[in-house]
Amino acid sequence: MSFWRTLVGKLWITIIGLVAFVLMSMGLFLLPYIDTNFTDPAAVKKLFVIVSIIGFSLTTFFALFLFTKITQPMQQLISAADAIRKGKYDTRLSLQTSDEIGELANTFNHMAEELENTIRSLNHEKEHLSSVLRSMNDAVITLDWGGAVILTNPPGDQLLQLWGDLPDEENDALQLSVQGERAIEIPKPLLPMFRKVLDQEGDQSANIHVKQSVWSVHMAPLSSDGEIRGAVAVLRDVTEEVRLEKMRRDFVANVSHEIRTPLSMMQGYSEALLDGMAASPEESQELVQVIHDESLRMGRLVRDLLDLARMEAGHTDIAMHRVDVKELIERVYRKFAVRAKEHNVQLELDLGSGPMIAEAANEDRLEQVLTNLLDNAFRHTPEGRSVYIAAEAREGKQGRELHISIRDEGTGIPTEDLPFVFERFYKADKARVRGTAAGTGLGLAIVKNIIDAHHGSIQVNSSIGKGAHFQITLPVEKVQ
Repeated sequence: MSFWRTLVGKLWITIIGLVAFVLMSMGLFLLPYIDTNFTDPAAVKKLFVIVSIIGFSLTTFFALFLFTKITQPMQQLISAADAIRKGKYDTRLSLQTSDEIGELANTFNHMAEELENTIRSLNHEKEHLSSVLRSMNDAVITLDWGGAVILTNPPGDQLLQLWGDLPDEENDALQLSVQGERAIEIPKPLLPMFRKVLDQEGDQSANIHVKQSVWSVHMAPLSSDGEIRGAVAVLRDVTEEVRLEKMRRDFVANVSHEIRTPLSMMQGYSEALLDGMAASPEESQELVQVIHDESLRMGRLVRDLLDLARMEAGHTDIAMHRVDVKELIERVYRKFAVRAKEHNVQLELDLGSGPMIAEAANEDRLEQVLTNLLDNAFRHTPEGRSVYIAAEAREGKQGRELHISIRDEGTGIPTEDLPFVFERFYKADKARVRGTAAGTGLGLAIVKNIIDAHHGSIQVNSSIGKGAHFQITLPVEKVQ
């Protein structure tokens, strides 16, 4: 920029021009006038005083003019800066000058525009981050260096509320006080991992168990200028995955065990036959019979596995129609009456008065339920004891219902095992099972699936030495 276009150059030009004006006025007008009209020194002094006053007045006028030209843009600049400080980032200056103030105004406008764009970008990123966090099903919890929760998403808020009433334990809670506000508490289950992140300055992943739930936690440090400023934790509820994985491992182990046992027996007895260890035809017949029984047991196991897998996968279509449940129970009773006489077990039947009609049921599946339950009852009931079958129709919470109960006087089921009796491969202690024909451990699981398909329910009450009591509830009307 040229010097004469700057503010200092303009002031310099103004002062030189004012001085030149005064000197020229004195030279052209005052000096000839003094020479011809003023001979008295006092009059000359008076004239110079008047000229000085006029020069001072002109100088003051120009000084005020220049002061106004400088201060007005500065006042506008101060007002614009204050507006930006208050958040009005669209404020601009409209000064159109070619001096330093004009350049300052242009620089200010450019700075305000860049600041507005930066703030707008930050707001967009903040909204984008907020949308991402809200759309996540996983809980996200952000902690500062001291352990205070500074940011969460909705699942994270729910998790903090869920964990808020955990019992306090020694050194398991980190209490913080922020400027006199109420204490902020880091979630206790995250505290050990948070300390590891701060100490080791690296990511940490682990499964934590809280309130009978399993959470997969991944925590990473938040760094700024090479320093750890906090940590962010992403939590996912993996309770169902852990349960399914445990079921899978148990299933593989149980299936391997159930198949290995009959295979071992079949292999052993067949090798005995091949080696000619049978001394008589009767012994050979006995070995062959054992092999046959074990093959039947394997067939039942495979069949039950296939049925259960189809039912759990929903690939088995159960045709529902009108079924006379009373007639079905009487038919099952007659079938098991012969077995009761063979094992010296008393089988008693108690049917309520009136019809017992299920409007939407599958007769074959219900017969399978009763057969499985009675088969278990006979295998666990010693000689001289009784098995009871009872059924009646009465009003329930959802309308008219059929109530069927099967109770035995067997050895019973331990109370701690009752929550697991309807799981696959649950078995009573083999020492309490009468006879040699042990079940596959799938019968009650199949029963539970069939009852659920009929929109009913099944419960069991039992204790050691007092037998088992199974209660089935089925709706009479068709459930929509």
